[in-house]
Amino acid sequence: MSDTGSNLTGAIEQWGRALGRDHVLVGQGDKDRYARSTSPSGGAEPGAVLLPESTEQVQQIVKIAAEHKTPVHPLSRGKNWGYGDASPPTDGQVIVDLARMNRIVEVNESLAYAVIEPGVSQGALAAYLAEHHPDLWLDCTGAGVDSSFVGNTLDRGFGHSRYADHFLTTCGMRVVMADGRVLETGFGHFPNAKAHRVYRYGVGPFLDGLFAQSNYGIVTQVGVWLMPRPESFCAYFFSGRNESDLEEIVTRLAPLRLKGYLQSALHIANDLRIFSSRARYPWELAGGATPLPEEARLTLRRRFGVGAWNGLGAIYGTPGSVKAMKRAVGEALRPFGVKFIDDGKLALARRLGRAFGAFGFGKRLTELVNLVEPVYGLLKGQPTNEPLAGMGWRVRGDGPPAAIDPLDAHAGIMWVSPMLPLSAQAAREVLDLIEPIYRRHRFEPLVTFTMITDRAMVCVTNISFDRREVEEAAAAKVCYDELVETLLANGYVPYRTGPGGYEKLSSHPSVFWDVAGEIKKTLDPGGIISPGRYIRE
Repeated sequence: MSDTGSNLTGAIEQWGRALGRDHVLVGQGDKDRYARSTSPSGGAEPGAVLLPESTEQVQQIVKIAAEHKTPVHPLSRGKNWGYGDASPPTDGQVIVDLARMNRIVEVNESLAYAVIEPGVSQGALAAYLAEHHPDLWLDCTGAGVDSSFVGNTLDRGFGHSRYADHFLTTCGMRVVMADGRVLETGFGHFPNAKAHRVYRYGVGPFLDGLFAQSNYGIVTQVGVWLMPRPESFCAYFFSGRNESDLEEIVTRLAPLRLKGYLQSALHIANDLRIFSSRARYPWELAGGATPLPEEARLTLRRRFGVGAWNGLGAIYGTPGSVKAMKRAVGEALRPFGVKFIDDGKLALARRLGRAFGAFGFGKRLTELVNLVEPVYGLLKGQPTNEPLAGMGWRVRGDGPPAAIDPLDAHAGIMWVSPMLPLSAQAAREVLDLIEPIYRRHRFEPLVTFTMITDRAMVCVTNISFDRREVEEAAAAKVCYDELVETLLANGYVPYRTGPGGYEKLSSHPSVFWDVAGEIKKTLDPGGIISPGRYIRE
């Protein structure tokens, strides 16, 4: 929808009466803050920002938007760094920031589910569970403590545990439609339906999928399944010294995943991904050159004690089942120095580090514990800001750490995340496609392969740059375009994208996008909600 005929001034006046004027932001400073982006050219500028606190207020917002032909763009908390951040798809759309809708509506301990609003951060949910329901864990992502659980779910994000596929573990949504009606999905539209939060399909068409990666409605409440605390838990870490080890690692682990032995998501990261999480680009070591020279890369491997490929996963179950799975995983990963860590070993290492002091063995052991603990916690549903540091890999100077907010640290980041079959051949083919492109544009291929289902894995890779460096930012855009186009041409389609990729994914003529567009016209004939997001007009 274009803004032709839009009466933004009239809409703002009515929204002020509906929400209270303090919750309608029209100042240039507020608009600039939401327009900030980790993309090379920055984000689109919103026409205003609305801060509702209830489903009823969201209903009023969309009705007023329709009346005044003013498009609105909902976001959960605005922490979608690298995939659009907090900016709308196009200039002029009015942000509907749902961060004030931060209620944990219900937690059912016996059936292990919660009902939450979009403004609930994964840090807030984890803290609530730890205090009130310590026998329940959530699955969290590496997107930081303040990121929205619902926002990640609606973009089909994933985490670390056996509940890693977030959308697959939702059950029942409340959605405000473009005409202001409220849709309850699944069994939710039946009064007092007993299975509303435990059987996600309900009866009739399964509508929940319409509201993931789309612009058909505004989700204001979601049921999410939680993981009961297992009797026994351990994490495992492994490392392959050589670039070619990736194929053997995947070949050894894929059958275990297909047979259901590996329950958690399993992450295999290259050395560059590890470097970026621990330090910024070593300009002095690299002699000012980009991309990172091979000699400097090998030096950093030795300095940080990592291999070319480094993996982690977790095993959950009874003491007996965990012991059996440790044997299977240990046998599969024997050539790659697999190590198993549980709460007892981690606590022992922490005590020994303190006992041996701040030098020598004690210092090295303490450093190791400090590195392992955040990742170990993620596998147990404990979110951390540690992974966000990796977004500042190419940022020059000291400045604020990227873990505070990548935008405050001038971090530029563009994610490219193709989905591929769970096979060594596919993993190698994707690397062979992307690595020359990264080298040609003088960026490092920061890569993680994640086994997300029994049959598929995603290659999560990103371009990291300093937004203040004009030439580098321009090169990042060209690099991104070439990566996406090359992967698409070879059948490796990103599972998720941001504004820079919407048109690329939907520009190929297909019945699928035709039908998606027809659904949009039916549910939102005025094009009020997030025009341009995923679905072409």
